[in-house]
Amino acid sequence: MTDPDFSTTAIHAGQGFDPTTGAVIPPVYFTTTFVQDGIGGFRNGYEYARGGNPTRDALQTLLAALEGGDRAFSFASGLAGEDTLLRAILSPSDHVLMGNDVYGGSHRLVNRALVPWGVSLSTVDMSDLDAVKSHIRPDSTKVVWVETPSNPLMKITDIAAVAELAHAVGAIVVVDNTFASPYLQQPLSLGADVVVHSTTKYLGGHSDVLGGAVIVGAGVQVRGESLADKVAFLQFGVGAVSGPMDAWLTIRGIKTLAVRMDRHSSNAQTIAEKLVGHPKVGKVFYPGLPDHPGHELAARQMKSFGGMISLQLADRAAARKLAESTKLFQLAESLGGVESLMCYPAEMTHASVKGTALEVPENVVRLSVGIEGVDDLLGDLLAGLEQV
Repeated sequence: MTDPDFSTTAIHAGQGFDPTTGAVIPPVYFTTTFVQDGIGGFRNGYEYARGGNPTRDALQTLLAALEGGDRAFSFASGLAGEDTLLRAILSPSDHVLMGNDVYGGSHRLVNRALVPWGVSLSTVDMSDLDAVKSHIRPDSTKVVWVETPSNPLMKITDIAAVAELAHAVGAIVVVDNTFASPYLQQPLSLGADVVVHSTTKYLGGHSDVLGGAVIVGAGVQVRGESLADKVAFLQFGVGAVSGPMDAWLTIRGIKTLAVRMDRHSSNAQTIAEKLVGHPKVGKVFYPGLPDHPGHELAARQMKSFGGMISLQLADRAAARKLAESTKLFQLAESLGGVESLMCYPAEMTHASVKGTALEVPENVVRLSVGIEGVDDLLGDLLAGLEQV
């Protein structure tokens, strides 16, 4: 098939039936090593599980197909993938430009692990193209790191426009596509060079598997070398690979990604619209709302608007009270599972930037809207707001 539907790709890419038994679902390869046909005679390139595993390879084939990438790499966690990617690109004295409300763990990784190594870091509102242009350093910016929608304030970045600015100085554009998933947004087709995911979230989809992914576009080079080759070497040399069961669970989750994202998005749209104007809610951050400053842009570069909403309440006490008053929206970190979660970012997911210019307002809560019945979810939120 030359141009299969997304759902067809999600179910079949890298998932041919087992040729030995005809099993529709390929087996999980629980092995650490592979017999060689004589010294150095690797069967299909397999030697040792850190270097390659058929189950992990199947996931990587699937991830590359979903994002339209050249090569994909599956890691033990999202941050393990980000760390490997950044070290494949950066050297001491290089500069990284990130959004000013990126996931706290991504900022912490650069600020606490790479800045002491000699990398410099700046943050900017990525939705403000003039500000992005003014913060790019022509002589040293090597990575422009984008989250869109951003975590947790749901800012929308023009991927194509930022890519044009970054490429003018030879910088690599990385898009964290975790919130949108490849079903809703295709950053590589918009000009990005690399896509990263916490596969723990929407790709896995069931809050039962930890993982990360790096997908590199075709022909991307760093200092004259293939970026994909550099990532592959570091993945092998450092070893933060996903295990076979984690890879298999992620594959299983991806098979239903399209139908889940449709439901996440429709539930979130309904909830966001219903909460606008609620007397206890000061502001609803959701790009599907017509008055969201990034609404038109999001409508152009996304299939729909996703399952993430943030709410601004009157003050810190009100936000904390709501976060501790709902039943279906369970208080927990993470996102993207079939079940709904609520998070208090200031002291949970973004605690590492508390007290800095990047801190999340203390009156904000973040909702990961699941695929439960929307009336049940809305009733749960309204009951929680009554306690505020």
